Amino acid sequence: MNPDITPRSGAGLPSVALVLVLGLFWVLGWYWQTAQDMAAIWWRSDTYAHGLVALPIFAWLVWRARGRMTGLWPQPSAWMALPAALAGLLWLLGALASVAAAQHFALVAMLFCVFLGSLGWKLGRILLFPLLFLFFGVPIGDFMLPTLMHYTAEFTVWALRLTGVPVYQEGLHFVVPNGRWSVVEACSGSRYLIASLMVGALYAYLSYRSLRRRLLFMLVAAIVPIVANWLRAYMIVMIGYLSDNTLAAGVDHLLYGWVFFGIVIFLMFWIGGCWREESAYSAPAAQAMQALAPFRAWRAVLTLAIVVSLFPMLLRVLDTPVPAFPVALSAPAPAVGWQIEDEAAIAYRPLYAGARAAAFGAYRQAADSPPVGLSIAWYYAQRDDSEMLRWGNGVVSERKLGIDILRRKTHTAANGSRLVESLVSSPQGNLLVWHFYRLDGLNLYRDSEVKLRLAMEHLLGREDASAAIVLTTPAGGDADHARQRLEAFFEAHLSAIEQALDGVAESIP
Repeated sequence: MNPDITPRSGAGLPSVALVLVLGLFWVLGWYWQTAQDMAAIWWRSDTYAHGLVALPIFAWLVWRARGRMTGLWPQPSAWMALPAALAGLLWLLGALASVAAAQHFALVAMLFCVFLGSLGWKLGRILLFPLLFLFFGVPIGDFMLPTLMHYTAEFTVWALRLTGVPVYQEGLHFVVPNGRWSVVEACSGSRYLIASLMVGALYAYLSYRSLRRRLLFMLVAAIVPIVANWLRAYMIVMIGYLSDNTLAAGVDHLLYGWVFFGIVIFLMFWIGGCWREESAYSAPAAQAMQALAPFRAWRAVLTLAIVVSLFPMLLRVLDTPVPAFPVALSAPAPAVGWQIEDEAAIAYRPLYAGARAAAFGAYRQAADSPPVGLSIAWYYAQRDDSEMLRWGNGVVSERKLGIDILRRKTHTAANGSRLVESLVSSPQGNLLVWHFYRLDGLNLYRDSEVKLRLAMEHLLGREDASAAIVLTTPAGGDADHARQRLEAFFEAHLSAIEQALDGVAESIP
């Protein structure tokens, strides 16, 4: 009998476990810093704490499928090196542009490709859900916050008015007769949604056989936490309103939310249990299987290993720090019809830490007109802790208390330029704020486009020269007049701002 096709009933789990462990250590060895960053987020963030159990659940799911792997041996496939290379390229771009979410997603995608490529399709098909489950460990979802917060505020105000409570709303902030409320990130429901999707996916996989039922339950797992969070927010405000703010504040606020959410999720799983399908799987007899030629197997494994190691080595070549050097940057001189104002006239400052140079100026058209502030933060050769677009930097920073964005939208100026307009509340009153970016002689307003262009600059070996430009003026109760004031300043000074920034870029040693 040919030994290559002899049934080997005990081959399944030990060989799979060896492949998974070796693949895990190889990938984490090259991407250890990214893995550490992910683990730190799991540990400190309530929203992404579920990532701590993603890998143990994955291991349990593999163990649970051990009977289906009886007699199967890994059949490494070199074609998975292509998606692994795409994941590596995404990781490299994320590292060059300092986009942590891209790096985290790429790391898990790399693990997925290495595991699937090393196991082969027969084993990979059996373990497809456990492998996909690893993506729940990616701490991603912050992009949903503005949308979730907006709809939570809209529903809460609508429900309050429906039940006869008078409400004055301004963006995410609203006032009832005996208190002020606002929808903050913790009220967005993102942690409920992410936790529900993870638990819902596991429940659907374990409880149903048909893809249709699994997808339907996942839809329920996505909708229920969103609606539940809306009801939770409404109930908390109503409890506070009816109790004159003696209840539903502080710890009670969080406690009521989690208790209510737990009840809703329990009911969701109880209803889902009514359509539970019993498993049709029975352990098979030992299978005969053609073993892969050793040369082909090692060639596939070696290809995957080289692809995994390639991108961290490329990053070391491309990511060369640039020493500090003197930069002369100042706010432009006032245009005709404008005059310099004392900087103290504008108390507000955006926060752009890590800039190589910064400038601020205050301007006024007439003695009785409100001032306009101009803030410029200039960056070059951005690296970790010196990125223009990162957590904590922006028009409104999480590091500054008492300043919030009431609403935000894209604005098209009279000359066709597009900017981001924000109505900001501050201790000094409401402010109208415009901001945009300048990179390689172009004015941009989308953060995503700036990040992508920065990554391409680094990938091509060119150092970036970029700047964040912020205009601000008191809004008072008339945002239209404040907008006209910013329009006039923008039109009169845009050319001077561009020339100043381009001049700094040209003077780089």
